[in-house]
Amino acid sequence: MNDISATIVKFCHQTWQLESTVQMVKSGQQQTQYIVTAETPFHPVSHIWPDHPADRGVMACNDAIEPVVDCLTGAVELATGELFVGSAIPVKRDAIGWVFVVVHQVSEAISVATGDTVRLEVNQSYQQRLSRGHSAGHLAYLALNKTLNDHYWRKDADRKDELGHYDFNSYALGTSFVTEDCCTDTYRLGKTLRKRGLNSAEMVNNLDSIEIAINAELESWLALNSDVKVVCDGERLTDSRYWHCHLGESGKAVVPCGGTHVRSLAEYHSITVKFELLNEQQLRMVTISNMVE
Repeated sequence: MNDISATIVKFCHQTWQLESTVQMVKSGQQQTQYIVTAETPFHPVSHIWPDHPADRGVMACNDAIEPVVDCLTGAVELATGELFVGSAIPVKRDAIGWVFVVVHQVSEAISVATGDTVRLEVNQSYQQRLSRGHSAGHLAYLALNKTLNDHYWRKDADRKDELGHYDFNSYALGTSFVTEDCCTDTYRLGKTLRKRGLNSAEMVNNLDSIEIAINAELESWLALNSDVKVVCDGERLTDSRYWHCHLGESGKAVVPCGGTHVRSLAEYHSITVKFELLNEQQLRMVTISNMVE
């Protein structure tokens, strides 16, 4: 079984469909099967940080077309040929003797065998809505960090973000979820953050003015119409990928990220954030994007 290779991924390259050879077919859950191909345009949900949902789309083989009901991260142990999916993966990426793969979950109704050629088609509109939500989330947290940088830290924080500002997002982020044209981030405002130097009480008291400042920053960045690029260290699922965008005087942001993204800030009509204070120690930031018609 050591002829199984790591999946070559194309979701960073605006590839919506392709034909590929089936490398593995395994029984899945609830009358489904797991299909691993040599390459794919589908973005799978991460088993480690599932902030970006799986792509939607279809698989076609032998004149049959079936929806891809889920797209997951998998790992194959080469010595045994055993496939581990999602949370069952027992190793870290690039572990010796293992390859990481994209697992397409489809109905048992479609007849697929190892060696077959299948056509994989991503729902382009859905992926683009997720891409807008994800890129907007990056811009929002960078604008949040910048807004907090000068007035809400009482001492120098060790960690800086990609634009050189104190990295509130990195210190405080609890969960992040991308949905269509939206990103929802929840932050922890606990004792540890205060010890690092954030005046969190003052921040909470001034959420309205902080929100206004962030939205003004986002408006100024969008006016630049900068290109957005995803730069990949390689073609495998586990190779590192980086989101690149020039943000004027703030410089170029380079953010490690495995999701899908827009090609240009010109794709946005607007991006706005709204805060929701859940309790004294939890703050939610909802980022909504609107596309250019």
